[in-house]
Amino acid sequence: MAESLKVAVIGAGVAGLASARELKREGHRVVVYEKSDQLGGTWVYDPRVESDPLSRDPNREIVHGSLYFSLCTNLPRQLMGFSDYPFEIKKNGELKTFPGHEEVLTFLNEFARDFGLVELIRFNTEVVRVERVDSRNDQWMVESRMNELSLEEEFDAVVVCNGHHTQPRIADIPEVPAVVVGTLGDCQLLGLGLENQIFLGYGILDDR
Repeated sequence: MAESLKVAVIGAGVAGLASARELKREGHRVVVYEKSDQLGGTWVYDPRVESDPLSRDPNREIVHGSLYFSLCTNLPRQLMGFSDYPFEIKKNGELKTFPGHEEVLTFLNEFARDFGLVELIRFNTEVVRVERVDSRNDQWMVESRMNELSLEEEFDAVVVCNGHHTQPRIADIPEVPAVVVGTLGDCQLLGLGLENQIFLGYGILDDR
Protein backbone atom coordinates (compact mmCIF):
# COMPACT_ATOMS: atom_id res chain seq x y z
CA MET A 1 0.00 0.00 0.00
CA ALA A 2 1.25 3.48 -0.88
CA GLU A 3 2.32 5.90 1.83
CA SER A 4 -0.54 7.74 3.50
CA LEU A 5 -0.22 11.46 2.79
CA LYS A 6 -1.81 14.46 4.44
CA VAL A 7 -3.69 16.27 1.67
CA ALA A 8 -5.55 19.58 1.66
CA VAL A 9 -8.49 19.98 -0.72
CA ILE A 10 -9.64 23.56 -1.28
CA GLY A 11 -13.35 23.72 -2.04
CA ALA A 12 -16.26 21.37 -1.36
CA GLY A 13 -17.98 21.59 -4.71
CA VAL A 14 -18.21 18.75 -7.23
CA ALA A 15 -14.46 18.67 -7.95
CA GLY A 16 -13.51 18.91 -4.28
CA LEU A 17 -15.90 16.16 -3.20
CA ALA A 18 -14.77 13.82 -5.97
CA SER A 19 -11.11 14.48 -5.13
CA ALA A 20 -11.69 13.94 -1.41
CA ARG A 21 -13.52 10.67 -2.06
CA GLU A 22 -10.71 9.26 -4.23
CA LEU A 23 -7.98 10.39 -1.84
CA LYS A 24 -9.80 8.88 1.11
CA ARG A 25 -10.23 5.62 -0.81
CA GLU A 26 -6.47 5.47 -1.28
CA GLY A 27 -5.93 5.82 2.45
CA HIS A 28 -4.76 9.42 2.55
CA ARG A 29 -5.58 11.84 5.37
CA VAL A 30 -7.79 14.51 3.86
CA VAL A 31 -8.83 17.97 5.04
CA VAL A 32 -11.38 19.83 2.89
CA TYR A 33 -11.60 23.62 3.26
CA GLU A 34 -14.94 25.25 2.43
CA LYS A 35 -15.44 28.96 3.00
CA SER A 36 -19.26 28.78 3.04
CA ASP A 37 -21.47 27.02 5.55
CA GLN A 38 -22.47 24.18 3.23
CA LEU A 39 -21.04 21.96 0.52
CA GLY A 40 -22.04 22.08 -3.13
CA GLY A 41 -20.00 24.93 -4.59
CA THR A 42 -21.70 26.50 -7.58
CA TRP A 43 -24.86 24.47 -6.90
CA VAL A 44 -25.66 26.40 -3.71
CA TYR A 45 -28.41 28.87 -4.59
CA ASP A 46 -28.23 32.39 -3.16
CA PRO A 47 -31.16 34.70 -4.03
CA ARG A 48 -29.11 37.84 -3.41
CA VAL A 49 -27.77 39.91 -6.31
CA GLU A 50 -24.68 42.10 -6.14
CA SER A 51 -25.38 45.83 -6.11
CA ASP A 52 -22.75 46.27 -8.83
CA PRO A 53 -23.68 43.88 -11.68
CA LEU A 54 -20.29 44.37 -13.35
CA SER A 55 -18.41 43.59 -10.11
CA ARG A 56 -16.15 46.61 -10.51
CA ASP A 57 -16.82 48.25 -7.16
CA PRO A 58 -14.26 46.88 -4.66
CA ASN A 59 -16.55 47.83 -1.76
CA ARG A 60 -19.57 45.92 -3.06
CA GLU A 61 -21.08 43.01 -1.18
CA ILE A 62 -19.70 39.96 -2.95
CA VAL A 63 -22.25 37.25 -3.71
CA HIS A 64 -20.60 33.94 -4.60
CA GLY A 65 -23.35 32.43 -6.66
CA SER A 66 -24.31 32.09 -10.31
CA LEU A 67 -27.69 30.34 -10.05
CA TYR A 68 -31.13 31.77 -10.63
CA PHE A 69 -34.18 30.32 -8.93
CA SER A 70 -35.56 28.39 -11.93
CA LEU A 71 -32.27 27.04 -13.25
CA CYS A 72 -32.16 23.49 -14.59
CA THR A 73 -29.11 21.59 -15.77
CA ASN A 74 -28.09 21.73 -19.44
CA LEU A 75 -26.96 18.11 -19.32
CA PRO A 76 -29.17 15.07 -18.71
CA ARG A 77 -28.88 13.52 -15.27
CA GLN A 78 -27.42 10.36 -16.82
CA LEU A 79 -24.26 12.33 -17.64
CA MET A 80 -23.98 14.15 -14.32
CA GLY A 81 -23.46 11.27 -11.92
CA PHE A 82 -20.28 9.45 -10.98
CA SER A 83 -19.33 6.15 -12.62
CA ASP A 84 -20.15 4.22 -9.44
CA TYR A 85 -22.75 6.62 -8.03
CA PRO A 86 -25.34 7.51 -10.68
CA PHE A 87 -27.64 10.51 -10.47
CA GLU A 88 -30.84 8.50 -10.21
CA ILE A 89 -34.41 9.60 -9.72
CA LYS A 90 -35.27 9.08 -6.07
CA LYS A 91 -38.63 7.88 -4.86
CA ASN A 92 -41.04 10.82 -5.02
CA GLY A 93 -38.30 12.81 -6.73
CA GLU A 94 -38.39 14.84 -9.95
CA LEU A 95 -38.96 12.94 -13.18
CA LYS A 96 -37.08 15.52 -15.25
CA THR A 97 -34.21 14.47 -17.48
CA PHE A 98 -32.74 17.92 -16.79
CA PRO A 99 -33.15 18.37 -13.02
CA GLY A 100 -33.30 21.64 -11.13
CA HIS A 101 -30.42 22.96 -9.06
CA GLU A 102 -32.08 21.88 -5.80
CA GLU A 103 -31.97 18.24 -6.86
CA VAL A 104 -28.33 18.52 -7.90
CA LEU A 105 -27.44 19.92 -4.48
CA THR A 106 -29.36 17.11 -2.79
CA PHE A 107 -27.44 14.59 -4.89
CA LEU A 108 -24.10 16.09 -3.83
CA ASN A 109 -25.10 16.06 -0.16
CA GLU A 110 -26.07 12.39 -0.45
CA PHE A 111 -22.77 11.62 -2.19
CA ALA A 112 -20.82 13.31 0.62
CA ARG A 113 -22.87 11.54 3.28
CA ASP A 114 -22.62 8.07 1.75
CA PHE A 115 -18.83 8.25 1.37
CA GLY A 116 -18.14 9.82 4.77
CA LEU A 117 -16.88 13.12 3.40
CA VAL A 118 -18.86 15.56 5.54
CA GLU A 119 -16.66 14.94 8.56
CA LEU A 120 -13.61 15.87 6.48
CA ILE A 121 -14.93 19.35 5.66
CA ARG A 122 -14.06 22.48 7.62
CA PHE A 123 -16.97 24.78 6.89
CA ASN A 124 -16.77 28.58 7.12
CA THR A 125 -13.02 28.28 6.64
CA GLU A 126 -11.28 30.21 3.87
CA VAL A 127 -7.80 29.45 2.54
CA VAL A 128 -5.89 32.72 2.29
CA ARG A 129 -2.40 31.47 1.43
CA VAL A 130 -0.65 28.36 0.12
CA GLU A 131 3.12 28.23 0.10
CA ARG A 132 5.75 25.56 -0.49
CA VAL A 133 7.92 25.25 2.60
CA ASP A 134 10.26 22.42 1.63
CA SER A 135 10.91 21.77 -2.06
CA ARG A 136 12.97 18.66 -1.32
CA ASN A 137 10.18 16.93 0.58
CA ASP A 138 7.40 18.72 -1.31
CA GLN A 139 5.77 20.12 1.83
CA TRP A 140 3.12 22.81 1.62
CA MET A 141 1.92 25.33 4.18
CA VAL A 142 -1.78 26.21 4.08
CA GLU A 143 -2.99 29.26 5.97
CA SER A 144 -6.72 29.26 6.64
CA ARG A 145 -9.04 31.69 8.38
CA MET A 146 -12.25 31.00 10.27
CA ASN A 147 -13.92 34.14 11.56
CA GLU A 148 -10.97 36.08 12.98
CA LEU A 149 -8.84 33.04 13.77
CA SER A 150 -5.94 32.09 11.49
CA LEU A 151 -4.29 28.69 11.37
CA GLU A 152 -1.20 27.42 9.53
CA GLU A 153 -0.82 23.71 8.76
CA GLU A 154 1.62 21.68 6.68
CA PHE A 155 0.49 19.19 4.04
CA ASP A 156 2.15 16.76 1.67
CA ALA A 157 -0.07 17.87 -1.20
CA VAL A 158 -2.73 20.45 -2.05
CA VAL A 159 -5.63 20.01 -4.48
CA VAL A 160 -7.16 23.31 -5.67
CA CYS A 161 -10.90 22.93 -6.39
CA ASN A 162 -12.14 26.41 -5.57
CA GLY A 163 -13.58 27.51 -8.91
CA HIS A 164 -11.42 29.85 -10.94
CA HIS A 165 -14.18 32.15 -12.14
CA THR A 166 -15.78 33.24 -8.87
CA GLN A 167 -14.34 36.70 -9.59
CA PRO A 168 -15.54 37.86 -13.04
CA ARG A 169 -13.13 39.29 -15.57
CA ILE A 170 -14.59 42.24 -17.47
CA ALA A 171 -13.27 42.89 -20.97
CA ASP A 172 -11.72 46.32 -21.52
CA ILE A 173 -13.24 47.41 -24.85
CA PRO A 174 -12.29 50.92 -26.08
CA GLU A 175 -15.22 53.34 -26.52
CA VAL A 176 -17.61 50.89 -24.87
CA PRO A 177 -17.52 51.92 -21.20
CA ALA A 178 -20.36 49.71 -19.99
CA VAL A 179 -20.73 46.21 -21.36
CA VAL A 180 -22.65 43.41 -19.71
CA VAL A 181 -21.83 39.87 -20.77
CA GLY A 182 -24.73 37.45 -20.52
CA THR A 183 -28.11 36.83 -22.10
CA LEU A 184 -31.29 38.84 -21.97
CA GLY A 185 -32.82 36.06 -19.91
CA ASP A 186 -30.01 36.37 -17.36
CA CYS A 187 -30.67 40.09 -16.98
CA GLN A 188 -34.39 39.58 -16.49
CA LEU A 189 -33.96 36.77 -14.00
CA LEU A 190 -31.25 38.57 -12.05
CA GLY A 191 -33.29 41.76 -11.89
CA LEU A 192 -30.59 43.95 -13.43
CA GLY A 193 -33.11 46.27 -15.08
CA LEU A 194 -31.64 45.89 -18.56
CA GLU A 195 -34.73 44.54 -20.34
CA ASN A 196 -35.11 47.58 -22.63
CA GLN A 197 -31.52 47.74 -23.79
CA ILE A 198 -30.32 46.73 -27.24
CA PHE A 199 -28.46 43.58 -28.24
CA LEU A 200 -25.23 44.34 -30.10
CA GLY A 201 -24.53 40.64 -30.54
CA TYR A 202 -25.14 37.36 -28.80
CA GLY A 203 -24.46 37.85 -25.11
CA ILE A 204 -23.56 41.57 -25.28
CA LEU A 205 -25.82 44.43 -24.25
CA ASP A 206 -25.38 48.18 -24.53
CA ASP A 207 -27.68 51.04 -23.60
CA ARG A 208 -27.45 52.98 -26.85
